[in-house]
Amino acid sequence: MFLSRCEHPRPTTGPSVKISTNPLPRPTPTGKPLAPLPPSTPAPPGLHAALASDEWFSACAPALQAQLLHLGRVRALAHGTSLFARGGEADGLCCVLAGALRIGALNADGDSALLAWLEPYQWFGEISLIDGRPRTHDAVADGPTQVLVVPREALLAWLAEHPAMWRELARLACRKLRVLFVAVEELAQLPLEERVWRRLQLVAQGYGSREAPRRRIRLAQEVLAQMLGVSRQSINKALKALEAGGRVRLHYGEIELLAASENPGSVAPAGPAGG
Repeated sequence: MFLSRCEHPRPTTGPSVKISTNPLPRPTPTGKPLAPLPPSTPAPPGLHAALASDEWFSACAPALQAQLLHLGRVRALAHGTSLFARGGEADGLCCVLAGALRIGALNADGDSALLAWLEPYQWFGEISLIDGRPRTHDAVADGPTQVLVVPREALLAWLAEHPAMWRELARLACRKLRVLFVAVEELAQLPLEERVWRRLQLVAQGYGSREAPRRRIRLAQEVLAQMLGVSRQSINKALKALEAGGRVRLHYGEIELLAASENPGSVAPAGPAGG
């Protein structure tokens, strides 16, 4: 889903990997009981190079990298299909390979609250892996999507034999916790226009997973509004103000973030908060 619905394929980072695009025939509303997923497929050849574009995976010990690829299975999801639901049993550590996932939940009024919008090659699901508790949010495919799922029990068994590798999972969780600290601080201190600008930068950086941020991102105004808890009209007004100020350019289906050299007056995103 984009600013304007269009048919362009989503860009991905890192080396390209040939992955089947056959979707699952089970569009499932968020929060409803899910039918069993069909059989998954092994990780495709060449996936390691693509996953290495993610800062967390590239910094992991080679033994853990190899085990994630060895154990991982690829699941294909049609648009609107749930990978898992809030409160559901944790089934493993996950990474988006193609397409995108909306991570969020329904609030008390039945409205969708969006926490994050994940693209290739971003990892998630480590919280339930670490504490063994149910999933904290819904994960729903935004367009045809493929996800690498590393089964929980198999990974836990390997980690029991290699306990030092738990530090790598803690590092993934801490990276997201730092992002959360920044988001909470911005919510309390910044006006909407600045919050929109910084959230765009955060998405372009893959929530800290990319060393080189994307210059152009595809993100619907509706999705951005759900992320920030405001109306779509407010987001549209903020984006137009950012464009008038020379910080972004709005294209058909895309938002272009201007480089610092083009816009020296822009404000950089807040750094990591908390120890």
